Amino acid sequence: MAEPTARATTRALLNRPAVDRNGYLDVLGREIAAPTPTPAQRAMNAPLVATVYERIWRPAAFFGASGVRTETEWRRTLRRLRPAGADRVLDVACGPGLFTSRLAERLGPDGLAVGLDISAPMLHRAVHDNAGPQTCYVRGDAGTLPFDDATFDVVCCLGALYLVPEPDRVVDEMIRVLAPGGRIAILTTYANPTDPVRRLIGQLGDRIGVRGFDRARFPSRFAAAELTDIRQQIHGLFQFVAADAPGEQPAAERRAPQ
Repeated sequence: MAEPTARATTRALLNRPAVDRNGYLDVLGREIAAPTPTPAQRAMNAPLVATVYERIWRPAAFFGASGVRTETEWRRTLRRLRPAGADRVLDVACGPGLFTSRLAERLGPDGLAVGLDISAPMLHRAVHDNAGPQTCYVRGDAGTLPFDDATFDVVCCLGALYLVPEPDRVVDEMIRVLAPGGRIAILTTYANPTDPVRRLIGQLGDRIGVRGFDRARFPSRFAAAELTDIRQQIHGLFQFVAADAPGEQPAAERRAPQ
């Protein structure tokens, strides 16, 4: 039986071999997620956490616990990322695929949304709950993305950057795979070093492996990579940072799914 189009296209985009494992492509095999995983990283690899994460924690982190800002924040994100048509979208640290599937809804029939995560239980939930004809999920390391340079028109990490061991390396990898004229966005934690309450929360988070980032860290990293139109919004304990890659990819160079 022929491999579904989205999965076949994603396999062709990978720069290393992948095994089809329960509906997603695995480039890591039995490789462990981290030599000394933090409590937070261990939790992300627990099936129970994967089940509730999509419905409770991640929407609350992105939209606010009350849910009041849900559609307003999501529309703002879509305006910055502008997924459409034959775009290739990469959702880094996708978890159970909540945002991967919503991004895929904005694409045309030739578009592709790839969700990448290191947690097998998270990807199991993604395949079960948020699969579609234009989505594919990959188990891989966000610090060494298994794609060549300039592969994706849209690259985002909308949740779990605060959990990864080397967040700066992940951001650099996201920039590396971003195509000319592409759009990039990060949603992550914000720690105000001058606020004693938030500083205490940050110290507690450090102990379990949940990082808080200051206001300048990611805008300055985007600027160093010569990205343009860098924007940042801060809401409580979270920050959203987005930018564009310079240049424009000619329509003729947009490759259709293979």
